[in-house]
Amino acid sequence: MTHSQPANPLHGVTLEMMLNQLVTHYGWQDLGERINIRCFTDDPSIASSLKFLRRTPWAREKVESLYLYMVRQNARQSR
Repeated sequence: MTHSQPANPLHGVTLEMMLNQLVTHYGWQDLGERINIRCFTDDPSIASSLKFLRRTPWAREKVESLYLYMVRQNARQSR
């Protein structure tokens, strides 16, 4: 049974989609300054970052939080 999650802003957004949008918006250097984890600061790549984030809940929470912040900021700017 599938449940609709209209109030969940992350519903339907994969970790890879979030990471790609964050890298496009901030770039690796700024992303590494905002979330200081090695997979963003030392030889960053989407693949290595996804591998780390999938195994590390606290880091994934930081990425999700920054993603939601970015989405809110973009929505405010487009008004």
